[in-house]
Order: sequence, then C-alpha cells, then structure tokens
Amino acid sequence: MAMLVRGAVAAVAAVGVSSGTTKQVHPSSNGVLACRGSAFGRGASGRLSWASYQVRERRVALRVTNVAAPVKEQEASTETVASKENARPVFPFTAIVGQEEMKMCLILNVIDPKIGGVMIMGDRGTGKSTTVRALVDLLPEIEVVSGDPFNSSPSDPELMSEEVRKRVQAKEKLPVSTSRINMVDLPLGATEDRVCGTIDIEKALTEGVKAFEPGLLAKANRGILYVDEVNLLDDHLVDVLLDSAASGWNTVEREGISISHPARFILIGSGNPEEGELRPQLLDRFGMHAQVGTVKDAELRVKIVEERGMFDANPKTFRVNYDVSQKELRDQIDNARALLSSVKVPHDLRVKISQVCSELDVDGLRGDIVSNRAAKALAAFRGRNEVTPEDIGTVMPNCLRHRLRKDPLESIDSGTLVIDKFNEVFGYSA
Repeated sequence: MAMLVRGAVAAVAAVGVSSGTTKQVHPSSNGVLACRGSAFGRGASGRLSWASYQVRERRVALRVTNVAAPVKEQEASTETVASKENARPVFPFTAIVGQEEMKMCLILNVIDPKIGGVMIMGDRGTGKSTTVRALVDLLPEIEVVSGDPFNSSPSDPELMSEEVRKRVQAKEKLPVSTSRINMVDLPLGATEDRVCGTIDIEKALTEGVKAFEPGLLAKANRGILYVDEVNLLDDHLVDVLLDSAASGWNTVEREGISISHPARFILIGSGNPEEGELRPQLLDRFGMHAQVGTVKDAELRVKIVEERGMFDANPKTFRVNYDVSQKELRDQIDNARALLSSVKVPHDLRVKISQVCSELDVDGLRGDIVSNRAAKALAAFRGRNEVTPEDIGTVMPNCLRHRLRKDPLESIDSGTLVIDKFNEVFGYSA
C-alpha cells in the first residue's frame, strides 16, 4: 500500500493542481507518506481526486518494455572473480565413496538436461546434499547473452527472453559470453516473490516502465534448481515449480502487469522418505529416481570418515589431490555431450522399452521418453553411438520406479519389479 501511495503522490506532483495550491509531501509518524496541502490529500473536497488522477493516468502513454534490473558487466565480472576466490570449497565429486546409483543419475542429467532431473530419496546423513553440490565442478560451459539476467541463449529462440528475442528480430548484434551452468538452491522458507521474481509497482506507476526484479527461477534458467528436503516444500511453491516445469516459462502478474521469461531447468530434489511423501504430480516431474542407503561395510565407512576428516582439516589441499580425476570426469562428460546427438536406439529395443512400460501399467508416456533418453546418455558416457540392452537395464529402474502405482499390500521394492519385468521382456534369466 505504501508503494501505491508513493507512486500516486509522485504522479500528482507531476500533474499539478489548477488552484495553484502549494503541494508538499511529508513522511508521517508511522512511516506512511502523507500529503499536506495537496488536493489529493484533501480527498473529495479537493479539485484533483483519485478519479481525476486515473483519467490523467490513462492519457499518459505507458511505455511497455520488459526491463530487468540494470547490470553493469564490469562490476558483475569483478564480483564473479571475487566470489570464486572466496567461495566455500566444495567436496570433490570423484572423492565421494559409493552411492553409484545417485552419481550415475546426476551425471546423465548433466549430459542430457532433457531427461528431466533427479529425485534422491534416502536415509539422513548419506551424502545426498554433498553429492549434489559437488556436481558444480563438473558442470559444462554454455553460451549466454552478456548482461541478460535470464541466461538467454544467443541462438535458440526457445531459450531467449522477450527482450533478447526483440533484439534478435531487430537484427541487433548480441554480446555473447560463456559461463558455467548455474546451480541454484531453493530454500524451504523462500517466499513466492523470491522464487518467481517481483514487479516494481511504484516504478510502473511513476515512470510507465515494467521494472522486473528476477527471482530464483530466472537465475536457474538453463541451469539446475536444487531443493533439499523437497518433501517438506510448501504447497504453493510446489505449484509454482509444477507450472514452470510443465511450460518452461515463468509468468509473474501483479496489479494488471504481466511479465514472462523462460524457466527451463534441471530439477534436483533430495529428501528423507520418513519425513513424508511427495505429491504424485511433482514426483512425476522428476525424470529419474535414485534411492540412497546407509553404507553397511565397515571398511567403507572408515574410508568415508577419513576422507571427510581430511577435507575438513584442509579443503584446498584435499581438492588438489583430486584435480586429475575431476578433470578426467569433466572431459568424459564433455565428450558425451558432443556424442549424444549421434547416439541411436535400435527400433526393436525401443519397442521393448515401451512393452516394459505398458506391462507395468505406467501412466502416460513420460516413462518411455525418459528411458530412451537416459539410455542414450549412458551409451554416450561410455563412448558408444548405439544403445545396448545393458544400457537400458541399468537406467530403467531409475526411470520407472517412481511412476508405478503404489500398492500398500506390496512388500517388494518397486525397483525390483522393474528389473523382473525387464528380464522377462528382454529375455534375460533372473
């Protein structure tokens, strides 16, 4: 309300009053602006009422431009360098012991973001958050339009903001730079304005400009959105994620003003099943599902404790010891991304994938699509340009496990059901 009053007062000051009364704006004791000696402050008795202000407002041409907060490239680059130097050290991905299923799902999504993300469920203290945040070092670089808050692509119209698309249509030469894929953390207590972004109503009223302050979805465009303890996320934020994941766009509407921007991201969530289940609509939006268990082998547990102790004692030295393995894995991912477009799935294998999904009563076709994409990504990661049944058998439990209908009387793990059906259809012995 305070913003609306300030915007209206500024507009009144610009219009003026025919009676020649001196107009002054003073802050009131409670922090709300009060109008003294002005026609607007006198209400119905004044010559300029709210109705006449609205008439005047309609006469003023409203400049409609999708303007984001100004970004100074030099300051942004300086801040980026400073943040990298002072950033909190991240545990190396290749130093993580065990949890191969979770690591495989994350890597496949980096190779092909269209797989649709990963839902990681498991016991507390099993390294879920550590593994996801360790993925930052392996993320490849992408081309973006310099200064654009939405990480717009300079070449793909589907990944451009409205402002960039207009500049392309005007045949303007865009400044292009490269940057690593973003990973954005979505806090459980985040407000909807912080997630979606907000519109400055005061600036819209006084200057006639759509001033948009981007949120977390804008920052996560073409990147990764990570939600820790996703099963505890508020329902209204779940609805926002569902809308953005379904359409690939985020729309913000405030006081009759609407702004949209691309919001295509890899959704990664983690949680403990003991703390509650996910809504089926959100669970279905995750391309893959990884189950994480507590390591039982005593020797492995000792190794994990020792590795974590060395990292906590001297993070920088510990990371240097894994520079070679990190680079090898990063190069392998880059090669797989380059090879992905040439990987083929034989027709007979595609038919068998759909047969498995059909006989398991998987709702919709998303399971078929994700299984094909994940198998291609795995084949590319292994350096091949054709998918084999082994590739399909490796990824299919993760692609279908969370899409099966829940049977409260069923004691068998859903991943086991997928494996049994795969063996039956593909002709493998149990």
